[in-house]
Amino acid sequence: MLKILCLDIEGGYGGSSRSLFQSLSHISDSAIHAEVWCRRAGPVQALYANAGIPCTITPAMPHISALPRLSRNLYVFTRARLRFPASRRFRDVLSAAINERFDVVHFNHEALFLLARWLRRRTHVPFTMHVRTNLTPSAFSRWQARNIARVIDHTVFISENEQKSWRALGLDPARASVIYNIAGTADMAAKPHPAIPDDGRLKIASLSNYAWIRGVDRLVDVAAALAARGRHDILFVVAGNMRLGGALPGQLGAISRRGGSLADYAAAKGVADMFIFLGHVDTPERVLAGCNALARLSRENNPWGRDAIEALGAGRPVIATGSYNRFVESNATGFLLPNFSADDVAEKILQLADDRALVNRLGAVAKERIEALCDGPTRAADLAQIWREVA
Repeated sequence: MLKILCLDIEGGYGGSSRSLFQSLSHISDSAIHAEVWCRRAGPVQALYANAGIPCTITPAMPHISALPRLSRNLYVFTRARLRFPASRRFRDVLSAAINERFDVVHFNHEALFLLARWLRRRTHVPFTMHVRTNLTPSAFSRWQARNIARVIDHTVFISENEQKSWRALGLDPARASVIYNIAGTADMAAKPHPAIPDDGRLKIASLSNYAWIRGVDRLVDVAAALAARGRHDILFVVAGNMRLGGALPGQLGAISRRGGSLADYAAAKGVADMFIFLGHVDTPERVLAGCNALARLSRENNPWGRDAIEALGAGRPVIATGSYNRFVESNATGFLLPNFSADDVAEKILQLADDRALVNRLGAVAKERIEALCDGPTRAADLAQIWREVA
């Protein structure tokens, strides 16, 4: 039996953690036994328990990844260096367990690269790693890429876009694969979240914790554009932690300095009645069940995140920004805008609001596309095959 140790940093509070669970829960090969160590306690532990997959909480797991701004990189890398010695007991336990019990270690996020580098000299099993984000080019991101290239035996990218951007940073391993994230379609049978009213308004979901780069605040600008047209029959259903933080521009920054949230920003813009803020939701499928579509207005222009894939898999069209149309395709599975404009997004939302048959047509094609590209058993078998090959 092939024994795989998977290291996860999110515990169910992010897309990478949810994606790992989807992969492991769909692996049907009885010759593969997976165990998960999570840095954070969270909702994913109950999912693993129900699936019969061992899961251990290890809060001392060190993690770090390059950020867009130089000042933030200097801060987080200095802090990580100072904190790294404190994780020595965890690292010793981890390395001993790997050498005694496992055949492959899978790092579920590129933020575990320093831990992988430390383990490389102390363990004797192959390493695989999921690379799930696109980093801004910098000395820090290039150093991260070089380290991954040196210590990881097989790299798994979630799309061709991540593979291309990391190649530009210097990560061009001989052994690499693209495996799309898994998103099931059975979630269409989920019951709607109880906080979402059944009142006839078109409901646009957002499934993302707040970060400037993710563009969730752009929903408020879209709501203001809709209100300016006299359209208050749209409800934005926002799931995730919406506390503002960091150096934000303009009115967002002023609200952030007061310790405010995105709800305060919506109130300041006069569109609070067009929003429901749910906070963290363990079951995003229930949010999608109560909504008609999803908006992903990322400033990274990456319309292939887990939120978009899950929405499409649930038969919900997606409005997104970017140029990659493998998943979100205009007039097929939703609307893909090359650049963000509040008025343009508002226009697409009104098309859906005024033509519910269009919502259904786009949603049906979306579901078919995800069934073809993100099928659970097939994509999980792809990952399992990589583990067999490196072992």
